[in-house]
Amino acid sequence: MNNIQLDIISNNKFKNMKTIEKIKYIINEVKKNKIIILEYGLEPIEETKLIEMTMMEISEKFIGIEIESYPKKSESNFFSRFLKKNNQRVTVIGPANKLKMLKKDDDLISTIVFDN
Repeated sequence: MNNIQLDIISNNKFKNMKTIEKIKYIINEVKKNKIIILEYGLEPIEETKLIEMTMMEISEKFIGIEIESYPKKSESNFFSRFLKKNNQRVTVIGPANKLKMLKKDDDLISTIVFDN
């Protein structure tokens, strides 16, 4: 049985990084077969860039990523919805051949992690 590393990354680690630095960090870690959990997720534009850059990195050894997030609870205040930049609570990212998402709803992300 192979070991699978799970890294839970706080928002503090990413708060001073530029988008490209975050994306390169995530891709490099996932290429090492790590499962990454981001405390506050990525901005929508960052998530799009992550997917774009991942597509450019695909090879025989790296088949891509699996990524899933669930949104923050909606604020009841009309204006507070527009002031919040990031609408993600948690994002799970891992190698596509190691991680499979089973179920997602507003409060749960269920996955299977393969050790092959």
